[in-house]
Amino acid sequence: MKKLFFAFLVLFSFILTSCSDKIIGYSVVLWNIPEHNLQAGNVLPVYIKSNISHVYIVGLENGEKLEIPLWQMTEPVKKNKINNVAKKYQGYSHTYASVKTDGLPCRAEAVNTSKQVYRLRKGEVIKILYQGNGQAPMTGGKPLEGNWYKILTDSGTQGWCFSYNLKLYQVDEEGNPVGGQNIVVEEEKDERWDLVLANVWYPEEFKAMIDSKNIDLTKLHPSYRFKIDSETKKVTLNTTEIHESWDFTGYTKTDDREYTLKGIPMKIIYRNASYIVLRYTDASGKPQDLNFVALSENISDIVNAEKERRTQAYMQIWLHGPIYSNSSYGKIEFTEDSTFRWTGFKLLVPSIIDAGTKNTGSASVKYSLSKELSSSYDGLLTLKFDGMSREVNFLYKIDGNALRLEDTTGAKFSGNQIKSRGTSPVIIYFKK
Repeated sequence: MKKLFFAFLVLFSFILTSCSDKIIGYSVVLWNIPEHNLQAGNVLPVYIKSNISHVYIVGLENGEKLEIPLWQMTEPVKKNKINNVAKKYQGYSHTYASVKTDGLPCRAEAVNTSKQVYRLRKGEVIKILYQGNGQAPMTGGKPLEGNWYKILTDSGTQGWCFSYNLKLYQVDEEGNPVGGQNIVVEEEKDERWDLVLANVWYPEEFKAMIDSKNIDLTKLHPSYRFKIDSETKKVTLNTTEIHESWDFTGYTKTDDREYTLKGIPMKIIYRNASYIVLRYTDASGKPQDLNFVALSENISDIVNAEKERRTQAYMQIWLHGPIYSNSSYGKIEFTEDSTFRWTGFKLLVPSIIDAGTKNTGSASVKYSLSKELSSSYDGLLTLKFDGMSREVNFLYKIDGNALRLEDTTGAKFSGNQIKSRGTSPVIIYFKK
């Protein structure tokens, strides 16, 4: 068995070696390979084409074999046809171009209405393959100056591009611009991108909370935001569910209002000066659209104001008491550190307070009232009993020497705001 296997290996090696010595065709180099002294326009014999590794194995003048990516050469043809192929590229064999504007379309045909196959980024270097015939794009009723060229990108994409927004130049044998001059692309000001960079972007729900004064401190936090920091070169996306940070290496303008961040699973879609959409793809490959807004308000100030509102509302209850009692529903004692003790509440068990609940817990005024309820109540008192998983809420009103509590069983809440009273509520008057 071992002898048979060894014989197979020898035979396989012989076949592979024999095939590698047989020329399958000839190809034209499309992009300079200066490290091997190969220029665009050179014709090379091809021995192997690997669709798995995406390379050609070609022969050099010194007899060496070299792997070259498929995109960097033309499809192999017979020897009697290679001169016609090479002639097609001859006029522009040393011509490259730098892209002047972000998002310049590369099309399937030399027509401005043809399908886009690629969008070029500003400053990107491309290879000019040859000139074509096509109608010039129009602007203001007049044709733009320039020509249609078949181009090649360094990622292997081929297509047609109009030269109005290209800076064509020649290169020497080492791939450098002729004369050693630097190819400088004029920077076009992109006001939309500048706004994306300048702003700190917050989840859209922040604006809804601020406008309605319905502040949920578990969601409204200064750290929940999206920001591209041009100084630290960091991109941060932080929400209640997403906590990500990436190195910022640039972007590609893939549409008039769309920016794709390099190496980051995210696109930024610009809606207006204060509204963007982040098309974010999570680790599982699931895309989602996240709406973000720029705010004139300072989030920290709003958070501090809401904390102060809650503290002042609770202190009003404590200072007015701090002990309240009712002959049927017992006695409540509030403390300055937002804790309470309620004895004698058995008539509220189990309809409002769970059985087995302890008579101590913490108290807060964390919810806000709708406009309709605020005319009849001072606020919503939230009691979290020790030993009870859910919270108990009471609309309250400080009325003279009494504290009126109304349970909210069946009440309607929207976010952090109560919108309506409960169904058949229990109303209790506690005297101070």
